[in-house]
Amino acid sequence: MARLLIVYHTQSGRTEELARAALAGAREAAPAVDTRLQRAADTGADDLRNADGYLICTPENFGYMAGQIKDLFDRTFYPLENQTTGRPYAVLVACGNDGRGALREVGRIATGYGWKPVHPGHIARQPTTPADLDACREIGGLLAAGLEMGLF
Repeated sequence: MARLLIVYHTQSGRTEELARAALAGAREAAPAVDTRLQRAADTGADDLRNADGYLICTPENFGYMAGQIKDLFDRTFYPLENQTTGRPYAVLVACGNDGRGALREVGRIATGYGWKPVHPGHIARQPTTPADLDACREIGGLLAAGLEMGLF
């Protein structure tokens, strides 16, 4: 069974809202995929190693990803070196007005892991709209369905 890991950090609740929308989309599109939602602080190398694809959900803080997301990458990069190459990923960003910095920097680190982007990412500027939640559901569904069909 394929496994999709949705990792998030939130302080205001907005990023968790995006992550939960993606979770719903993934479970609706591909119920056979084991889709898990975890806080970044509770996620470790084994969680990433055991997943077949990733959805990273972060707020943008000062033009960068959340510290907890960066901490996850710091804690897991070397223990996973060359073990997750080629796995699919996408990014969701909750932000006040820009979001491009967080999206770019998560992408740079994902490239270091050897992960392959399957979506350009979604930036949800404040306030979160129904269209943002729909986009998150679609991205979650895309990742899960692709894993289920063996496309990634």
